[in-house]
Amino acid sequence: MQTWPEIVVDIQQNWWIYISMPFIAAIIGYGTKIVAINMMFKPIEFWGIKPFLGWQGIVPRKAAIMAGIACDTMTEKLISPEDIFNKLDPERIAKEIEKPLLAAIEDITREVAQHYSPALWEMAPITVKNKIIKHIQDDAPNIVAQIMNDVKLNITSVFDLKDMVVTSLLRDKKLLNRIFQEAGDGEFRFIRNSGLFFGFLIGIVQAVTWALTHSIWVMPIFGLFTGWFTDWLALKMVFNPKEPTKYLGGLVQWQGLFLKRRHEVSSEYGRLIAKEVVTPRNIIDAILRGPLSDRLFSMVQKHVQLVVDEQSGMAKPLVVFAVGSQKYQAMKLLVSEEIIKRLPETLQNIEQYAGDAMDLENTLATKMTELTTEEFEGLLRPAFQQDEWILITVGAALGFLVGELQVVLMEHLAVNAHSAVTVVSAVTL
Repeated sequence: MQTWPEIVVDIQQNWWIYISMPFIAAIIGYGTKIVAINMMFKPIEFWGIKPFLGWQGIVPRKAAIMAGIACDTMTEKLISPEDIFNKLDPERIAKEIEKPLLAAIEDITREVAQHYSPALWEMAPITVKNKIIKHIQDDAPNIVAQIMNDVKLNITSVFDLKDMVVTSLLRDKKLLNRIFQEAGDGEFRFIRNSGLFFGFLIGIVQAVTWALTHSIWVMPIFGLFTGWFTDWLALKMVFNPKEPTKYLGGLVQWQGLFLKRRHEVSSEYGRLIAKEVVTPRNIIDAILRGPLSDRLFSMVQKHVQLVVDEQSGMAKPLVVFAVGSQKYQAMKLLVSEEIIKRLPETLQNIEQYAGDAMDLENTLATKMTELTTEEFEGLLRPAFQQDEWILITVGAALGFLVGELQVVLMEHLAVNAHSAVTVVSAVTL
């Protein structure tokens, strides 16, 4: 422990060291936050030598867990399949896709007829061919409307919302990152900046401790503490306290930043989910290709095959005779399959209408205001909870290393300063 006169002399001689300490501590605090935040999201894929020598961002590495948590909140608390489809008008959908559907049916009819009975199709007059195509086209919008009504009545049997959300997020880990990054943009910005403020304050205490002790352990220990404490405190302040609370005799009031920004977060979250996850395109894709798609295909086949039978009319015996009963059944199945194959491309035409009609962005934002504090916190908190200790430990380790570097640098500068003083004294003498 140095005496007061010794401390005064030391500060006068090494004032630049003492001034630099709070700034270096602030840099440590800020730098460790940047590293911690980046480690949450980057790299997207494992970088290094598997399984232990390397790193993958926590959110991408825990993508299945993260997607599941985000999906549970979304599908259990915010939206349901009924919320999505009850706002859609089957007649309007049929009208929206009428033109591309009619073109697709013409191609499909020609393709199927040429495939199963090329001679009969070639021999048929143009007027007959066109009449057959026209009959099928006339009924196509009705088929679409009937199918949409069936889908609405049996939505839970043909559309798995949870599977669609999880599949979308697992398929695109960058999107999963964006959901947490954009929903928590204000929180991450606060965490980074808090490192500067808290690091600077800790640096002042560090300077006082160094003046009193001159222990070589002051720098690394304070660096470790700065890296650890500022990470820990920033994370606490993001989510706590749940309600506005006054501190220091009422001079300071604080509420967990994520909860304080509830309305702003709700708006951003609703926009992102509606534009990137629960989109008309993804919904259509999930229905057509999802785990329950077989039921939808059966529904489509039922309607289309009825139309084929009806349009065959009196010519049905002739058609069956020409192509054979087994080929006739196969032809009906092929018609269904070809229409289903064209549906994703055809249904793209309803995306604008469906997006406007469902209005998921506003629906999500409104529903989020109805969540409890714990449920709302669950939107972002999982990103921090997963391996949170690793981030804090890395911050502490980086702080310790920077502290050690400070000691080496100070010793080096002190030796150079002492040598310079000795040279100057010798020249003066």
